[in-house]
Amino acid sequence: MQYPIIVSNMASRLFLGLLLSVAMLPVQAKMYRWVDAQGNVHYTDALPPNSASQGNAELSKTGNVVNKTESAEERAKRLQAEAEAAERSKIAQEQARRDRALLATYANEKEIDLALNRTLEHYQLAIESANSRMKQVLPVMTDLGKKVRAASKGGKSAPKHLQEQYDAKRDEVEQITHVINTNEDAMAGARMRFEQDKERFRVLTAKP
Repeated sequence: MQYPIIVSNMASRLFLGLLLSVAMLPVQAKMYRWVDAQGNVHYTDALPPNSASQGNAELSKTGNVVNKTESAEERAKRLQAEAEAAERSKIAQEQARRDRALLATYANEKEIDLALNRTLEHYQLAIESANSRMKQVLPVMTDLGKKVRAASKGGKSAPKHLQEQYDAKRDEVEQITHVINTNEDAMAGARMRFEQDKERFRVLTAKP
């Protein structure tokens, strides 16, 4: 009946000895690597107050980095690289979306040409309508201009109603001109866009 007690006492003594051995081991001091403002590398067992802005690394016994703190410059470079990568990903996703839409919209290049012609026809009709109106308004404005100049001879002011009529027609001519220029620019832009779509369509449908 005494044997279990002896075993228990022996186990207790071994456990106590192990605890005492661990307690007597020297505490391993931490080692840090940091860079000062002049770019010099230092190895110390404590960090200076301003090391955070320069960045630092905690080293293991074997000299491996176990924990690292970025410097302000490193953090800025990392954030810039992440932002650039995110922008590239966004552009790639948008291109993929446009490619899917292009292939879903057209079956061949001829359909792209037909779509361009329909778009140009819309702008051309607007230009023709504006030119037709211009042919009506421009002569009236020119005639009113002559009357205003004639009434203004000798330093006199043209009659108010005459000046207002001329100003109204001049404004209308400017508006018509704007409509014509806007639609001509739109036609040029449409030709460019559809040509780009056609080139991209060729790339996407090219046989390997």
